[in-house]
Parts: sequence; structure tokens; C-alpha cells
Amino acid sequence: MANGKLDGELHQQRRVAESYGIDAERYDRTRPRYPDALVDRMVRSCPGVELLNVGAGTGIEARQFQAAGCSVLGVEPDVRMAEFARTKGTEVEVARFEEWEPAERRFDGIISGQAWHWVDPVVGAAKAASVLRPGGRLAAFWNVAEPPAEVREAFREVYVEVVPDALATRAYSMPTPPPTSSSPLLTKTIEGIRQVDGFGEPEQWQFEWRYVYSKDEWLDQLPTQGDHGQFPPEKLAKVLAGVGAAIDAMGGSFDMKYTAVAVTATLPTS
Repeated sequence: MANGKLDGELHQQRRVAESYGIDAERYDRTRPRYPDALVDRMVRSCPGVELLNVGAGTGIEARQFQAAGCSVLGVEPDVRMAEFARTKGTEVEVARFEEWEPAERRFDGIISGQAWHWVDPVVGAAKAASVLRPGGRLAAFWNVAEPPAEVREAFREVYVEVVPDALATRAYSMPTPPPTSSSPLLTKTIEGIRQVDGFGEPEQWQFEWRYVYSKDEWLDQLPTQGDHGQFPPEKLAKVLAGVGAAIDAMGGSFDMKYTAVAVTATLPTS
């Protein structure tokens, strides 16, 4: 399931963006990681191993790149998320990327997992170009979930009944999932990069992977998704109960297809 659409520009929806730090430990524990193939390709395509992680959150992707031999500095506007990331070994500076002060530091690559849509696409791309070394690469990437049709319908019924205006309700109610390559997240990112002098033509990378969720795993992750953190407690409880019952009816688990999609571009080497 691709992310539901918010009214207005995503990078202006600070209330939603800042809701994820309410339970940073749950966010870090339950959110999906990124395929090793994506990490490996990014590492191999950068001129060095010094990376900047924009929207570092709890440090999920930072730790994956650290494990691949990179040094990673995070930039994260939510102090709660930043504090959690530090406990897991990632250095993080608290700021919105558009306002962050690099202090003449330069990096070989910039990574942003599940976060670039909270950055102004043009201002962010210009800032990225200004802090990358020659040949440096920007990669913004997302995990896009595509549940089976029967799962989509079962979940849609729950959301329509309990929270008809929620992002998930809109996403599950789409007649067919939009092609991953034409996602508004990717389109806005590409357009932002193209408006900035310096970067070459953006590329798209895709990596498919799957995960079988138990009922408990999916319900544990749900409060960290989209605008779930803003649901009144009684409505969130109803969503969890309804979705849990739907998963029980499927046998207690379901197979989720993910596509990790990246928009990436590089600076010239000289």
C-alpha cells in the first residue's frame, strides 16, 4: 500500500511528521528495514563512506549503513527520535534539514529513508547539492507496501467504518494500487532535483522483497503508520481490534509484498 495523500504539500504537514516520536522505541522495533541490495548499491556508488542521513528518525537506515562500513551523521527534527538514535550508536543533530547548519562539512552521500517527503523538495535538493563532495550521491528511498487484494479489502472495511477520513482509508480505498514508479513521492522528489543546478538526471532504483506478518507484529506496527498517532484512543483501539479480527480470519498471518523504491542523483566529479 502506497502512502495515502495528505491535503497540501507533505513537507508542510508538521503535525503528522512530528507524531512519530510519541513512541520512538515502538517505531524502531516495528518499522521495516531496507533490503541489503539497496544499501550495497548505494555504498558502491558513492565516492567514499561518509554519509549524511536526512530525517534519521530512530536510526534504522543509519545502522544498516554503519554495518556496511559507513560513518553516518544524522539530521532529525524530532528530539525524541534523535535521542533514541543516539542510544543505538548514531550521532544525530537536531534540526530540520532545510535549516541545518553544515559548518563547512561535506559528505560522500546523503541517504533519507521514509523521510524525504517531509523535506521541501527543491530547498532540500539544493541543500543536498551544497553539502555533497564532487561525485557525491543523494538517495531518497521508501518501502512501499502492497498487500494482497483480499487483505486490502478486509482492512479497508475496518478503516471505512472507524476512521473514514484517515490516510489509510484513502489508500485502501483506491480501486487499484498506483504503479510504484509513478508515486507522487517519487515524482515530487524527481521534480525537485531537476530544478537544482548541479545534479545529473535522477534515476529510480527498485528492490522487491516480502515479509510474512503475524497478527501481533502487524498490530504492533500500526500505531506508527501514517496518521494513526493522531487517532483518538478509542478509535485506535477499534481499528486494532477490527484489523486483528480480520487477520485472525486469514489464519493469523498474511504475506506482504514490499518494493523499496529510491530516487537518486549524483553531482559531477569535477
